Amino acid sequence: MKNSLRFSLMVGLLAVMTSFGLAQQSKQHVLSGDELQSIVPAEYFFHGQKAATQLRNSGGLRLADGKTVLAALVDTAGYSSAIQQKYQGMLITEIPLLIEGSELRPGQYGFGFTAEGEFVVMDVASSDMLSVTSKTDVALARPVPLKVVEADGGYRLYAGRNWVALKVK
Repeated sequence: MKNSLRFSLMVGLLAVMTSFGLAQQSKQHVLSGDELQSIVPAEYFFHGQKAATQLRNSGGLRLADGKTVLAALVDTAGYSSAIQQKYQGMLITEIPLLIEGSELRPGQYGFGFTAEGEFVVMDVASSDMLSVTSKTDVALARPVPLKVVEADGGYRLYAGRNWVALKVK
């Protein structure tokens, strides 16, 4: 009788611990302001210089396994006008991403939305790695400088009214 009672208690305890463990697993989600505050770097190195990041203009997502995609605008005042035309922010991804269908490998990059309607991703030496056509959301009620939102089974990276689709590969 004591053995069956112990066995029942152990099975019950194991079931409770398993349910708590499952509840603790995070789901893939857009990062909250508190999460961003804890991971956005204060400065970002790009093309031989470091620039201050803009925490208020950052966004990202976290996968269920804890891997992260992070984007933030940076202060580009110290860069040449040629760099400023296409470099507006930093992009860090711990996973392969599809940006408008083009693959981007894990790494740290600079990015920008150009006046010509392109979204450009560059390595830290400012060499173009990826260039895709961005979209414009003219119906967006309150555009902000940068945000990441969940949409269409993936995500969108917005800079004002301009955006590109991001998909986890």
